[in-house]
Amino acid sequence: MPNAVSPPKTANLAKNRLYLDCYKYMQSDKLALPTIPDVSFKIRRAINDKRANSSKIAKVVQIDPSITARLIKISNSPLYRGRRKIESCPEALTRLGLKVSQNIITAFAMKGVFTAKSPIIRRQMQDLWTHSSYVAAISAVFAHKTPGFDPDRAMLAGLVHDIGVVPILAYADKNADILDSPKDLAETIKELKNDIGLQIIRRWDFPDDFEDVITNSENWYRDTGREADYADIVMISQLHSYIGKIDVKKMPKMDELPAYKKLAAGNLDADQSINILDQAKDEIEHIRQMLN
Repeated sequence: MPNAVSPPKTANLAKNRLYLDCYKYMQSDKLALPTIPDVSFKIRRAINDKRANSSKIAKVVQIDPSITARLIKISNSPLYRGRRKIESCPEALTRLGLKVSQNIITAFAMKGVFTAKSPIIRRQMQDLWTHSSYVAAISAVFAHKTPGFDPDRAMLAGLVHDIGVVPILAYADKNADILDSPKDLAETIKELKNDIGLQIIRRWDFPDDFEDVITNSENWYRDTGREADYADIVMISQLHSYIGKIDVKKMPKMDELPAYKKLAAGNLDADQSINILDQAKDEIEHIRQMLN
């Protein structure tokens, strides 16, 4: 069940037919949610088979040549590179490990969820994917450079942090007559994306800590008092993704945020953090290309 969401609080929302429809169907658990990509489902089922080994799972992965090629490519990337070059799917699975491979394959297959038919909504989906894949790439690089985090898990977390927007865009795509203005769409996304996102990752049986990623990706001053987590990684990655795109005066100061302080462990300031990502820009672009 979704978290309780209040009925319309403002006159604008009360007149927003997209919001009212999405709210109603979300509350009744009838809003059409994206399904986990088929190849990811098959890999998950194969990995959970007690008789599974890299050779058997490779046969499932190799059904999709594109994902096979990208899996081999990422196994040779700086994130996972070993002493020798990997040239086959079973070797890639062995190097990465089955759980890591599952996360990476799910990430590679995720783009198929971001689809629409009408030109306007298709453009919105493309923009959402561009943003999500960029945050995912930054998250993977940050995780690689921060002890205690897995790049594959951070990449997947970054990729799904705004997944709750997808059903809203999909509904608008199928019901264009109820969308009176772009403002209606923006308001609906703002109000409902987190609760819809929670429904999706629960349906997909994602790890529990992904719920924090969904609900806190823009909760800039969140401070759990605990060690840094993947929600912190994604939040700081998202803030980095805005650099050069949003007026710096409209963004919080990075080195004042609890999440940044925990990740930096007192050893970095914001300028050094930006320099690290600047040095890793080729790797970030490399990951973005593989996701695309």
